Order: sequence, then structure tokens, then C-alpha cells
Amino acid sequence: MQNIAELSLGELEHIMLNWEEEIFHAKQIFSWLYKKGALDFDVMTNLPVTLRKKLKDEFSILDLKLIKSSKSIDGTEKFLFALKDEELVESVIIPSENRVTACISTQVGCKYACSFCASGMKGFERNLTSGEIIEEVLFLNKQVHPKKITHIVFMGTGEPLDNYDAVMKAVRVINSADAIGIGSRRITISTSGVIPGIEKLALEGLQIELSISLHAADDALRSQLMPVNKVYPLKELIACCEEYIKKTGRQITFEYILIKGFNSSLESAQKLVKLLKGLRLVKMNLIPANSIKELKIEPPERQEILSFKAHLTKHGLHATLRKPRGEDIDAACGQLRLRHEKK
Repeated sequence: MQNIAELSLGELEHIMLNWEEEIFHAKQIFSWLYKKGALDFDVMTNLPVTLRKKLKDEFSILDLKLIKSSKSIDGTEKFLFALKDEELVESVIIPSENRVTACISTQVGCKYACSFCASGMKGFERNLTSGEIIEEVLFLNKQVHPKKITHIVFMGTGEPLDNYDAVMKAVRVINSADAIGIGSRRITISTSGVIPGIEKLALEGLQIELSISLHAADDALRSQLMPVNKVYPLKELIACCEEYIKKTGRQITFEYILIKGFNSSLESAQKLVKLLKGLRLVKMNLIPANSIKELKIEPPERQEILSFKAHLTKHGLHATLRKPRGEDIDAACGQLRLRHEKK
């Protein structure tokens, strides 16, 4: 049985026509699913009874099942879900004073095997479908009710641009005024630097945010941290970023996880300034590493972090320091799944 969240509004309208139903029922169904959070076709009382029966016979709603959740003292919540085929995937809610951010996964596992990330430790299993991605958002919206998810970041497990078509289909539903209705500038796609995906994204005509995981400013160190750099090295990545900014007029955020004894020295900061000095419309998001015992990862001392940031600022790079969230609940990507599967 197909999950109805797999369908765009246009696809649902096409089904209505094929079923010889009124086309406007498609928007009514979207409203029930995405605005009212309906989990049962029977509650869609403005639809004809015969149509509700057809929908029940052909489609399911919210196939994912909650396996485990944990809540941090800072309000961050992490969820482990089982999909229809029993594969496991994680999502995170990050509340703050003026927003509620959902961190969404796009794959089961990850093939990119970044050395600081638990997501790839058990390898790659498969891509999520667009419906599975959307269902993460639907579930999290239920969790924060009566508040609503205000921001979406595709920064969970997996490489979003490696699952390009499903992610973009999900983005359009999440962004649609007929569905979840989250503004495009409040949707961020984070990539490890998959150049073909960045090039395609530049042509989409969407004002979504692009975030690139950088984490090192020279090829030797970045390749050690991120094997993807051997395929898409820094020189090519930075040239791609220049072209992206030129085509879209959009700012790029570079994510930089500060790892003790590895990439947090003054020398690393100097290399970073040199690498990015020619780019306009960029900012740095500095992230103290989450402690991951399995990977022997630790954050630097506070003073080293502040000195690193100060050097970037002094040389004209706009840099922000992200406050660590959810450390007490293993909120880094892949950790909850890893702990669960070890049992």
C-alpha cells in the first residue's frame, strides 16, 4: 500500500481525475494531512464517503513507528523511528526562544563515512523516499503541538544531495502553502560538498539555504576527515560555491566542527581565512564537536574555540558559534541508532 505522503498535489489531483472525483478534493486532502494533522481518512468529513473508502483501500498515512525518544535538559528531543521495512532513522527537535527547528534525515545510514560522524559507522542501507522524509516532519509537528515546526534543516543522517530527487520533492511539499507551508528561507540543505548536487540546486529557483560541511581548509586534513574530499577537492568545491553564489545571489553557510587536537588551532584558522577570502556572501558556523567515544572525538577547550572565532572575525569572515545542544542525549547524527543497535 502506497503512503499518501509520497504524492505531490499535482499527482493527487491526477488521481482524483482518474477516479472521476472532483479535482478540488486533492486540496482538501492536503489540508487534512498537512494543516490539520489527520492520521485517518475517516476524519476527513468534507470528503464523500465513497472517496474516503477509496483512499483507505489505496493509501496509508504515517507508516513510521516511534522506537525510542529522549529529551535533553536544554529541551532538545531526539527520536528513533522504524520505517515500514524496519530500517531505523533519526530526527531531532531543537527548540529555542523564537523558533522550533526540525533536523531531518534523508538516508538510512550514510556512505560518506566522515570520521567525526556516527551516521556512517554501520554503512549505507538505502535512500529515504520523499514520503518518509515528509513523515518525519509530520510526526515532529505532532510532538510540538500547539507550537509548529518553523525551520527545517536536512542535517540528520545521510547526504541530502545524494538523494536529490526525493529530497527536492519533499522540500516542495514542506514549502507549499497547500501543505506544511514552511517558507523556503527557513529550509536548509546541508551537504558534505557533493558538487553535482550543488550545481543542480543552483538551477532550482528556490530560495532555500545551502550549508556546506567544510571542517578543514586543506585537502590532506579534509580528506582525512571527509573521504568525499578525494572526489570533490577543495579547489573544485570553492569554485562551485562561487558559481552557486553568482547564479542564485544566495549566501552559503560553511559548517566547521571544531575537534580537539585536529582542526582548531590558530594555523587552521589562518588556512580557513586564506581559503575563503575571495568568496562573497558566506558565513562560518563554528560547532564544538559532540563527544563521541566510539570515534575518540572531543571538543576543544573554550579558550581555543574563542581564539579561533576571533581570528576569523578579525580577518573579515562572518563567524557564529553554535551553542552545543542535546549532548546529554547523544544528539549527534547516528548516535541514537548506534546505541539502539548495539543492544
